[in-house]
This record gives sequence, C-alpha cells and structure tokens, in this order.
Amino acid sequence: MTDRIARRPHGRKARATYGAEDAHSFLWEPVLDALALGPDDRLLDVGCGGGAFLRRARESGCAIAGLDHSREMVRLAQAKTGARIELADVTAVPFADAEFTAVSCLVAFFFFAEPVAALREMRRVLDPGRGRIAVMTTAPEAKGTPAAPYPLASRGHFHADDELVAFAREAGFGDARIANRDEWSQLLFAQP
Repeated sequence: MTDRIARRPHGRKARATYGAEDAHSFLWEPVLDALALGPDDRLLDVGCGGGAFLRRARESGCAIAGLDHSREMVRLAQAKTGARIELADVTAVPFADAEFTAVSCLVAFFFFAEPVAALREMRRVLDPGRGRIAVMTTAPEAKGTPAAPYPLASRGHFHADDELVAFAREAGFGDARIANRDEWSQLLFAQP
C-alpha cells in the first residue's frame, strides 16, 4: 500500500492525489522562499510527482524540469507541465553537470535509502556558482502521526536536523543548514 500510494505512486487514486493543483501545497512557500527563484533560474524538482509544485514554481519565470521514479507520475507531470520530466532514480540523475541553478525536493527525501548519494547527484547537476537546493522532508516527530502514519512511517527514513546537515556536508555542500522547521517537517537548504 505504501509503495502504491506514496513511495512509487500509481493507479487512479495516486493520479488524483498527486495530479491535484494543490498537492503538498502547504510545503511550497518555505521552499520557494528559500530558493528565491527568478527568470534566470533553471529548477529541477526531484520526486516531482504530478508536477503541482513545478507549475507553481514556473510562476517565478524560471525554467522547470522534473524527475520521478514512478512512470505514472512522470506521464502525469509531463501532461500537466509540458516540461522535461525524466523517469530515473535520484542516485542516477539523467541531467548534465551544472545544468540547474536550483533543485527542490518536497517529501520524497523521506524515501531515499541513500541520502548522501542523492544529495551528491543533486549537487552534481547544480551550477557551482549560483546553485542551491531546498529539501523539505518529514521530521522525526511526525512518525506515527497523521503526517506520517503507519505503515508509511515504517517505510520511510526520519533524520534529525544535525543529521540532514551532516549528509549535505558529506555530499560536498559548503553551506548547509535547516532553514525552516515545524513539528511535521524540516527544510534543508544547501549551496555548493
């Protein structure tokens, strides 16, 4: 159930959930504030789902692209955004070095088995002079709550704030910090 609904969404219910205009919209503004996107930016959204966040980010005038490991979400995001959306694992991102000025990742980081490898790939595709990432993930305090109920909570990875920052530094980011925190989520912001 967790894979079908959240980890690798597919099926009618998943398309309705992640294709909604407001999918995870309560997380958008902190990520957008952290990234401060403008018309000169090129954004990659990792774990883009149905593309709802990409549609909102495009309002800044930036160029958008996405990555997801669910074939159905890739098709849905392509249809809803018209952008380049790739089917791939986060540890093997099919984009060129330094192709983006910003990378976002909302909620998906929770499912990454290799967080440092994922962050290294995000760093690789970032412009070393202007690049920045914003990773919104589920806080450990949310485990077993409506924000991360069981069995979903048993399939995800919860990380303390200092652990997230350490992952980013190990992946080669020079500046890494928790930029936003509440009882359910954490926002990691990092720059090369």
